[in-house]
Amino acid sequence: MKAKIVVSLAFIFLISFTTLAQLKYPHPKKGDVKDNYFGTVVPDPYRWMEDDNAPAVKKWVQEENKITFGYLEKIPFRNKIKNRLEKLYNYPRYSTPFKGGDKYYFYKNDGLQNQSILYQQDNLNSDPKLFLDPNKLSEDGTVSLSSTAFSKDGKYFAYGTASGGSDWNEFFVMDVATKKNLSDHLKWIKFSGIAWAGDGFFYGRMPEPSEGKELTSSNEYQKIYYHKIGTPQSEDKFIYGDENNPKMTFYAQTTEDERFLIIYASEGTSNNALYVKDLSKPDSRIVPIVSNFDNNYSVVDNNGSNLLITTDKGAPRYKLVSVDPNNPDENNWKTILPENKNVLQSVGIVGGKLLALYMQDASSHAYQYEINGSNGSEINLPAIGTVRGFSGKKHDKTAFYTFTSFTYPPTIYEYNVDTKDSKLFRKTDLDFNFDDYITEQVFYKSKDGTKVPMFIVYKKGMKKDGNNPTYLYAYGGFNISLNPSFSASRLVLLENGGIFAMPNLRGGGEYGEEWHQAGTKLHKQNVFDDFIYAAKYLIKEKYTSSKYLAVAGGSNGGLLIGAVCNQAPDLFRVAFPAVGVMDMLRFQKFTIGWAWVSDYGSSEDGKEMFEALYKYSPLHNIKSGLNYPAMMITTADHDDRVVPAHSFKYTATLQEKYTGKNPILIRIETRAGHGAGKPITKILQEQADMWSFMFYNMGFTPKY
Repeated sequence: MKAKIVVSLAFIFLISFTTLAQLKYPHPKKGDVKDNYFGTVVPDPYRWMEDDNAPAVKKWVQEENKITFGYLEKIPFRNKIKNRLEKLYNYPRYSTPFKGGDKYYFYKNDGLQNQSILYQQDNLNSDPKLFLDPNKLSEDGTVSLSSTAFSKDGKYFAYGTASGGSDWNEFFVMDVATKKNLSDHLKWIKFSGIAWAGDGFFYGRMPEPSEGKELTSSNEYQKIYYHKIGTPQSEDKFIYGDENNPKMTFYAQTTEDERFLIIYASEGTSNNALYVKDLSKPDSRIVPIVSNFDNNYSVVDNNGSNLLITTDKGAPRYKLVSVDPNNPDENNWKTILPENKNVLQSVGIVGGKLLALYMQDASSHAYQYEINGSNGSEINLPAIGTVRGFSGKKHDKTAFYTFTSFTYPPTIYEYNVDTKDSKLFRKTDLDFNFDDYITEQVFYKSKDGTKVPMFIVYKKGMKKDGNNPTYLYAYGGFNISLNPSFSASRLVLLENGGIFAMPNLRGGGEYGEEWHQAGTKLHKQNVFDDFIYAAKYLIKEKYTSSKYLAVAGGSNGGLLIGAVCNQAPDLFRVAFPAVGVMDMLRFQKFTIGWAWVSDYGSSEDGKEMFEALYKYSPLHNIKSGLNYPAMMITTADHDDRVVPAHSFKYTATLQEKYTGKNPILIRIETRAGHGAGKPITKILQEQADMWSFMFYNMGFTPKY
């Protein structure tokens, strides 16, 4: 035992020594830009990094990647981890079947294909035929499918593509019978679905951005258009927009029978107005159901001439109401599913029944009701986990749903609304013994005494001795809920005796709108406290210790990791802030950043809001005296959701000020964006680099 300890200490010393000897960070120029916020002068010396096309920025990116990949290449077990990941990922993955016209469709990935392929079936028992292979859209797999929709009769298939991970989409239309594209080609589309009606569809587009500013300029003046099949985009009919409010987003939806056009208007990521047009009446106007932005509204579908709408109006955990568009006053609304103790996540109509998904302590519960909300009965699920679905048409008797959990790979079930029975439709075959692992849910107290739930996953028989490599992952924002889900990548951690922990922080939607609001704007510090106290719980209960604790989060979760590393750096050994919002004073100036003001507030909203943001902004709270954990920051050159300047400025500042021994690296992916559509080849290498960096900096050697 003594010899083992000596070897371990020597290994840790070697890491520290080689890190110090090898890592020489670039010394980028510093400008003298300063901003005055309500009397507080804030320097921004790396403002020039906001221009991702500038030669100096490109040179800095190359220098940083050279350092990062040079470091990663020296980790002795990096390739072994990648090989193991390839084996773990190499299993068939299927989507839930869905209907287009009278045919069935599903996505399948054989295992290591960059993008999943869309297949067609005449019926559920017929042989699948390849319908569309996105892997043929680019040589490197970096062009992916985004929005897709079949016309009501199934004759046409409209689909969007995204290149290099960008949020910008291009739309195309395919003739289903011939599988050939028509002449239709639509551009400059963002955050849009495809809402079929007759021989065309509604969609949202924005003005063409200036050349060179496609990935950074503010996304404004979105409008809804109608595109008729076979006509050029220049002839598309303008439907709805607001020239006086450029930072207003619009989204179009049609009911399944195509009778109603629904338009959502929003000033941010939360709360929306709602408008409707009766398409069965050619001269009908677009009329408001709700014209303010005080609550959230989502149309499930129509039931005859009425709309079924989920809302948090007077119901923070959501309810389902029926609204007559001809008499939309709230006094005329009829409650179909009243609010209860659990959060209503979604409702679908299949076989004339309501299929409702609720969330209880971050896990799924499903129920079937009559269309009027009566005769509720719970649908039996195989375990504690998450339901993704249901897919099915209003007049079908069968619905499909996918069930998954941390140690339950996605499994597809067929549900009969008449018998109320589920039967296994398609099981995931993966060579891994999941029975050896356990998931527990604990409830710990945050700084202010609030009880916060956390899932903890590990191998049976694990000893709580503080020596287990642990990966603590969270998000905490934008009403987004983190539910139990499967990840083949995490198996690398679990099979090496590691722990995966996921707390459900305030700011998310796990307990409805009140839970969400408790982590927004002036209350954002609650999110960071919840996370820090999750780490403290894991350490106190000896699941792990600070020596073996890695923390991670992406996007808003990247902001989370940046903030807690400033506030409690000694708690963590390794940190992975991914595509994070790091400059809380300027985020609103790029692409869709202005929409996040509904959650964050803005430095332009007054002195109190500025001071709150300035107090936790990851970029502005880096201090030279702090002992930061080993850090690998990740971003991508095509990220036009959270522009890479956030991570660039943050990294440059951290490398400049940090005087400790731990590596501070940034990994900048090319031909990739915020995460959606990333090809498997890039995912595997990124995950291999992450686990390698984590284990290496913990002084832990995986068993491969």
